[in-house]
Amino acid sequence: MASDAPPRWDRRMQQRLARGEAAALGELYDRFASLVHSLAHRVLGDEDAADRVTREVFGYIWENPDAYDPKQGSLRSWVATLTQRQAVHRLRQTEAALAGDGGQEAAPAEVERKIRDASTAARADYIVTSMPAPLRDALELAYFQRRDYRQTAADLGVTADEARRRLRLGLQLLSTAHHQKPPSDGPGAGNGGPR
Repeated sequence: MASDAPPRWDRRMQQRLARGEAAALGELYDRFASLVHSLAHRVLGDEDAADRVTREVFGYIWENPDAYDPKQGSLRSWVATLTQRQAVHRLRQTEAALAGDGGQEAAPAEVERKIRDASTAARADYIVTSMPAPLRDALELAYFQRRDYRQTAADLGVTADEARRRLRLGLQLLSTAHHQKPPSDGPGAGNGGPR
């Protein structure tokens, strides 16, 4: 199997969705709904808006299962990208509506800064939830429970060197959240997305 081939589950899921299996959409929803909702909420800061984006993303997937290109990455990454694009699209719509309704108009640079900050935070959340459990566990102990690397090593039952290695790798992964290009102008850019 090629190293760039998607996981077997991803390929089977796409095939089932393309055949119109409603049960496949249910499985996909069960697996990714919390990811989609949390990413959308992180960008939009609003529960109802995150619910709408979640429905829109899964609706788009149901109607366009062939839009997923396994050569571009995992199904999880594609779903996260769709979510980010749709959430950014909604955020821009909200800002434009506020400006059009006589609300306080945000400067375009301020809107783009909000989008960039929210997108970086959403990507960081995604990275943490997607990283291997040993790295995530080390980061959670060190940063949320304020353990030093020796205490982290003891809590995890590993050597101090191994704890340092896990922390370093976890932080390296997390740092990539800041090195992404800002999202494109709309959610439909690239390989397609909901609008």
